[in-house]
Amino acid sequence: MNIKIISASMTHDAEEGYKGNVIFEVEGHKYPYEVTLLTKKGKMWDYSLSFSSESGSEEEIFAVEQAIEEDDEIFDRIVEAAEDSLPQSEE
Repeated sequence: MNIKIISASMTHDAEEGYKGNVIFEVEGHKYPYEVTLLTKKGKMWDYSLSFSSESGSEEEIFAVEQAIEEDDEIFDRIVEAAEDSLPQSEE
């Protein structure tokens, strides 16, 4: 599955940990997706996947969910995009 990162951001709070947001497109899918990332220590990530703007088909979002779960490279690209948006002093 080919993804293209559209935008990424991440914040860090000493109590809450890291919170990231990544918007990306998937080749052949009609609408972009948004992933919200959460972690306390920056190692084990929880995430939530949704459509970014308009809702697309269930089949497409399920395919993306499966790809994120099964393909470490896709998930790593999403996390790295968010991490790269952090100011250097917060890493």
